[in-house]
Amino acid sequence: MRRLALLTALLAIAAAPAAADAVTVNVIRGAGWGHGIGMSQYGANGYAQHGFGYRDILAHYYQGTQLNQASGAVRVLLQPVDPYIRVRGASRAGTKELNPSTTYVAKRSGSVIVLRTSHRKLVGRFTSPLVLKRTGHPLRLLGPAINGVRNGLYRGSIAVTGALGGVSAINVLGLDPYAQGVVPGEMPSSWEPEALKVQAVAARSYALATRKSAGVFDLYPDTRSQVYRGVSAERSSTNAAVAATAGGVLTYAGVPAVTYFFSTSGGHTENIENVFLGTSPKPYLRGVDDPYDNGSPYHRWSVRMSNRSLDARLGGYSPGRFKKIKVLERGSSPRIVRARVYGTKGTRLITGPTLRSRLGLRDSWALFNSVSSSQASSASPGGPWARGARLTPRTLTGSFSPAPRGHVLVVERKAGKSWKPVRKVRTTKGGRYRVKLARQGVYRVRLGSVAGPAVRLR
Repeated sequence: MRRLALLTALLAIAAAPAAADAVTVNVIRGAGWGHGIGMSQYGANGYAQHGFGYRDILAHYYQGTQLNQASGAVRVLLQPVDPYIRVRGASRAGTKELNPSTTYVAKRSGSVIVLRTSHRKLVGRFTSPLVLKRTGHPLRLLGPAINGVRNGLYRGSIAVTGALGGVSAINVLGLDPYAQGVVPGEMPSSWEPEALKVQAVAARSYALATRKSAGVFDLYPDTRSQVYRGVSAERSSTNAAVAATAGGVLTYAGVPAVTYFFSTSGGHTENIENVFLGTSPKPYLRGVDDPYDNGSPYHRWSVRMSNRSLDARLGGYSPGRFKKIKVLERGSSPRIVRARVYGTKGTRLITGPTLRSRLGLRDSWALFNSVSSSQASSASPGGPWARGARLTPRTLTGSFSPAPRGHVLVVERKAGKSWKPVRKVRTTKGGRYRVKLARQGVYRVRLGSVAGPAVRLR
């Protein structure tokens, strides 16, 4: 009886149709670009195009905040550790007068800063920080700064401080001059005036709310804080927006609000605790509808990746060979909060932000589909592993995951450079499909914007 049962099982396997090696593509459809918290810049510009003023736009994205006035100065790190700092345009070093047309070189010597002309003439020795300035005129900081600007002009003063291994250059200036150098670095200067005003208020608020509480500088001039490029970035439209909102900052409960902003929301922003996991919820950083964000080219997007590519990008988050990604929790937008990666050797949990980073996605608002297709093959008398197994003529088989709700896919045939629908095929509840086709050619299945891999049927 045992031999008879084994023989019956082997015959059943031999009679079952097999598939040729399947081609699998993972289609990732997404929305937005950025972390999704606070103000969507494309959304703000869309609101401005529909006639909304900057106060109303700010109130929409940062609900419950108050628009108040603030003043004071910020310290922006430009050159972190250099052997020397070169500045042109200064008329004063501390209490010592300078020639604005002369280039001055500051170096560290022990516990003091030594200042010389570019011709090595000694100007003086100063305690750190050495402040170089010329009231009412910008200074030129020679050489490259960490904001990507070379030989840039900066308002306010340049403070030279001693640093381990050299000296640092720090731009000290008021909130409004700082905003003049930030707004065009963070938002296109050609955008609507009301949107530029929103960015000006957000720039000041973010600077005050996130500046360092200790150390010789407050802010970075790049995405670690905000992109600040000084006078070289300024435009008349952005300067007008700064002037029209002079000193304006948002506060919540009397404290400057952390006015996060980003490029594109996809139609809805997100709660801060769903993106920066472990962060406490903030009433003014809750997800809100963003109806005018669709002017962005990244309002909707999609990418295609093979299993091998996903394996390489996920690294240790994909145990064994990659099989699939299952989203476990979404936020209000709905950006991914947590997901599970399935591999041939088990599963791993992964957060939405980590998944976005690993896969190089524009946003964590993403949907995953996996489509496999191949030409079906029939087993030879020796079984599906024997030599001589032949492809079943013009039979396309595969799977679509997750299974489509209506269990119907469109089959397309390639005609020149385009694809033409030829028929529909129903899937099983698990998403598998099998369809016979009348002609040879290159075929694929499609559901909406999700197209499977191309397969040539012989």
